[in-house]
This record gives sequence, C-alpha cells and structure tokens, in this order.
Amino acid sequence: MSVLATALSKAMTTSTRDLVLLDRASGRWVRHPWQELHVRAENIAERILDGHDGAVGLVGEPTVEFVAAIQGAWLAGRALSILPGPIRGADNAQWAHATAERFAGIGVRQIFTHGDHPELLRTNDFGLAVHDVSAVGHSRRSTTLTAEAAPPGTPAVLQGTAGSTGTPRTAMLSPEAVKNNVSAILEHTGVDKDIDRGLTWLPLYHDMGLTFLLTGFITGAEMWLAPTASFAASPFRWLSWLSESRATLTAAPNFAYSVIGKYARRVPDVDLSHLRFALNGGEPIDCDGFELFLSELGRFGLDSRAAAPSYGLAESTCAVASPSPGTGLLVDEIADPATNTVRRHAVLGRAIPGMEVRITPSDHTADSEIGEIEIRGTSMMSGYLGQEPLASEEWFRTGDLGYQTEHGLVVCGRVKELITIAGRNIFPTEVEQVAAEVRGVRDGAVVAVSTESDSARQGLVIVAEFRGPDESGARSDVVQRVASQCGVVPADVVFMAPGSLPRTSSGKLKRLLVKQDLEAARG
Repeated sequence: MSVLATALSKAMTTSTRDLVLLDRASGRWVRHPWQELHVRAENIAERILDGHDGAVGLVGEPTVEFVAAIQGAWLAGRALSILPGPIRGADNAQWAHATAERFAGIGVRQIFTHGDHPELLRTNDFGLAVHDVSAVGHSRRSTTLTAEAAPPGTPAVLQGTAGSTGTPRTAMLSPEAVKNNVSAILEHTGVDKDIDRGLTWLPLYHDMGLTFLLTGFITGAEMWLAPTASFAASPFRWLSWLSESRATLTAAPNFAYSVIGKYARRVPDVDLSHLRFALNGGEPIDCDGFELFLSELGRFGLDSRAAAPSYGLAESTCAVASPSPGTGLLVDEIADPATNTVRRHAVLGRAIPGMEVRITPSDHTADSEIGEIEIRGTSMMSGYLGQEPLASEEWFRTGDLGYQTEHGLVVCGRVKELITIAGRNIFPTEVEQVAAEVRGVRDGAVVAVSTESDSARQGLVIVAEFRGPDESGARSDVVQRVASQCGVVPADVVFMAPGSLPRTSSGKLKRLLVKQDLEAARG
C-alpha cells in the first residue's frame, strides 16, 4: 500500500470514534465508527480490483459508502477523482455525458456513484464501468483484502483546478504529497484526536473539502460531515451543526462567513464557545464581512481569535499558509493618497510545515513590495496531467500577487485579473466589495474587469447580479461609490439576473469568461 493508504488504515482500524453523517432525508445525524468505514472501503477496493485498470471516479453526495470509497480507491492502489453531481436546472443527459467525458479524459475507468446517477452514467460512450456504491460499500466482510501496491508514480488524487482564470487543468497529487499536507495541517493547528472534533459541509470534489475530511481519516478523530446542498438550502444550519457537535474546527469559503454576518439577526440560539479554529479560505477574504461575522457571533460564545484566514491551492494539495491557532483576524492597511482611502487586506499567516513561500518581482505592478507569489514544498503536485512534471525543488508560480508582512502572507489578487487604468493598478476584489455595498447588488456576485475602449473612461466594467426596483438608481450608486473609494470611474455597470454569472464547480466567479463574453457582445 501507499504511505497514505497505510496511514489511513492504521488510524481507521484502531479508532474508537466516529464519522458522523447528516442524512438529508431525515435531517438526523448518524454515527458510523471509523472501523466500519474501513470494512466498507475494503469491499469497494475488492470490486475495483475485479474491474478495469485505471483511475477511479466518484460522483454524488457524501453517504457513508461514498466516503468509504475514498479509502477504497487507495487500498486498491488507484488514483481518485471526485466530480460534482448535476446542479439544479441542469439537463441530466448532458450532465452525464460531460461527466463521463471528463472522467475518461483523465484516465478514469470505473465510476462509483449512487441514487439516480448510476442509470444516467451507464449509457456513456467511453466504456466506463459504473457501480452503485450503495450496494458495493456494505458493512459485511468475511475475508481479508490483499491491498494492491500501486505502480510507481501513480497519483493518489487527480484534482481539477478551479479554472477561474483560464482552462481547468488536472493536478496530479502523489500519496506522499496528500499525506504531507494533511499531516502539516494537523501539526500546524495542534489537533488532539482525543479532544478535537471537525465539522464540514464543503464539497469533497474541492481540495479544501477533501483535505479537511482527511484530517479525520488520518487521525481517527470525530468528524461531522453534512452535504453541501444542506448548507446551501439554509446556511444558518451550519451554526446549529457547530453547536450540536461541539466542534472545535471548521472551514468555509469567505462568502459563508459574510452572508451569516450580514444576516446575523436570523441566527438561532446556538453555542459556539467550543470553536477554536475557523478556517476561511478558497476565495479572497472580505475583511469587513469577516469582522462583522466575528462581532455578531461573539454573543453566541464565539472567540474572535478562532478566525483563521488562510491561503491554499489545488496544486499544493490544499493548504499553503495559515495563522497559528488563537491569532485571529489580522488586517494590513495600506493608505491610497490618490483616493484618500485605505486598502484592507487579511494577513494569511506563515507557511505550514514543509512548505515555503516567496515573493518575486512582477511586471504587472508598479509597487515594489508587491510581486508574484511562488511556492514549493512537500505538499506540491507532481505536475499537471499531460504536461511536464514539476521538479521537487522547483518554485511554482501561483499567478497570485501579494507581499509579506511580519505576521505573514498577504494576497492582493490574480496577475491575469489585475486592472490597469491610466497607470494605476486596481485589484478587482476591491472594486467588487465596494459595489456589493449597494442595495440590491448581491454580495459575492460582482465581477470587475477591464475591457478595451476608446472612451476617456476606458477600462473598468462592473457586472453584478441585481434584484431590486430601481436599477438606474443602483447603477448610479455603484458608479459614485467606486469612483469615490477606488479612484476610477467605471465605463459601464451591467446588471444581470441572480444566478447568471458563470462560476466554477467550487463556486468561484469566472472573471475571464465574463470579460470574454463582454468583449464578444460588443464586437
């Protein structure tokens, strides 16, 4: 077995604790001992070994059998890829074809899924075997599995990158890299498997969701897992779950914290006094929104020092930098004399064990302190599928711009998304946060891009999802606020219906696609 599968097996088979899963149908939490999970994983591994060679694909909500299939793939010595199910409003036949095609394109030969998905996926044109994981991953076993040793170089995870700024690629993550990243997170956060409990609703096809869950796998500590759809249906359930589980660790993208802080009056009576580490990652940190969350939830026992704004990439398995537990939200402020405003950026902590971060000069910014973030270390991918491998000591250019402070890393934005107008560099997130303050503009659904124009107000276009009676007034308000606070007058403000902006499978806005669509529409 790989070092990852071995570590997980040891923890799962000796643990006396549980994976606690939310059943969507009943709304009840159901306990499954980690030892039971391992038995189910062995059954799934056996079915994998009886079938085609190649990687294993997973699709569906996180049932106990689905979660067991993660270790099942690794016990069978196979690479694992997890993709999302169809979203509401999707055509099921088109989704099934696209999913099978994507799996086939990265070397998946067997798919494990459940519900209605097996029937939809079995009619694929790519020769992929499709198994109902609910039937295969049962908890009865009478024989001992002979685990398979993977051929050298076999990845543990084939992780799709976000694709928010270009064509999605597939990062190949070795068993060693995955184990190193999960172990580094545990060391960095000082997890005690006898005391700590994790709770997550993050999608397992996303690197942050999978890695957070694996902290439970590799320690055998208690882990509570809810389907992402249950959170989406009612975000405030997250707080109730944290209260019921008495979780000490959780993780979420920035929008989750901002939404709850903004509508904190709806928060039920909960106890958040046990939470000691609340990771905020996966997208730019809105300092004001995060501060509001911490302030409002303080009346429910939340210690503001639990805040942990962090930085990570799929290419580094997940985590790169994070503040030490108990640090809380630190904000670095930069005065902009041109607009008499202050830019506020969250400090994302220092590199976790095994990782290194450096800032290199960039031609994309005139600020000498801001440069491109480069990383390397023990959690790095082997390379992108179908491309040249990444050497072990090679620095990886992230495409992110940032700088270092005495307390750690600050990320300003993406190189490809930087807007330059009249010699000034403007980060889209700054504009987007200001525009989102306008009534009717949906928070987390604003995109700022630059487009070619011959007008005096060339460059900046703001596209936002909007719901309200006064579009004209809201548009004027956006222009005025952005001009006042960001020092640039938008050339145009485009409002769209809620849900219209394109996003990646993990929910990130596709800024470059928005820009391409705007330019195509304008000829």
